[in-house]
Amino acid sequence: MLQQTNVPRVLSKYREFLRAFPSLRALARSEVQEVLAVWKGLGYNRRALALRDAARVIQERHAGRVPRTVEQLASLPGLGRATASSVLVFSFNVPVAFIETNIRRVFIHFFFPRSRSVSDSRLLPLVESAMDRRNPREWYYALMDYGAYLRSAGANPNLRSTVYVRQSPFEGSFRQLRGRVLDAMLGLKEATAKNIQAALKKPDQRLADALAQLVEEGFLKKRGARYFFR
Repeated sequence: MLQQTNVPRVLSKYREFLRAFPSLRALARSEVQEVLAVWKGLGYNRRALALRDAARVIQERHAGRVPRTVEQLASLPGLGRATASSVLVFSFNVPVAFIETNIRRVFIHFFFPRSRSVSDSRLLPLVESAMDRRNPREWYYALMDYGAYLRSAGANPNLRSTVYVRQSPFEGSFRQLRGRVLDAMLGLKEATAKNIQAALKKPDQRLADALAQLVEEGFLKKRGARYFFR
């Protein structure tokens, strides 16, 4: 949930999500629409689908136990190496070096104060060297808090990172349209493109492309002219 979403927005949804899916088994057995209904409001719906699919892989291939190596975790749907490493650190207190936005901000601030183009490959060895191996979880907590402080204080060294990308406006975006289509489908359950267009209340020439993409990614299925959750 914390991928690309800030903590205050996640907190209430996290508790709601655990009430709805109190175990990996419960999540693995859930349907797409059940997960999306609880996820609603967090955005980036691919994460919800990936989380459910990851729970299924853990049930099927790992006997219901969350893997404890970076390689195994990173092979799960929706998890890259950085997220896999953070799971090991915060869940199991395993000393693994990784970079996220606040960590990146701190290391650029202190080690590259005058550099204009700093890559993560230059930062990662520094994180590895500085990390507290006895209690990495607490060390990362402090590091990320400090990174958040730097941002609130007006400094944003991440502007000098090679991975920095300015987020495009959400309002009117294709991503917003996809989210609106899925929200409409939660109420319709099964519908034609015409039904969905009516539910959106505003014509959008991109609807056919959005529906095709949602089918391709596994959110929806199509039979004839009708769309429904898989």
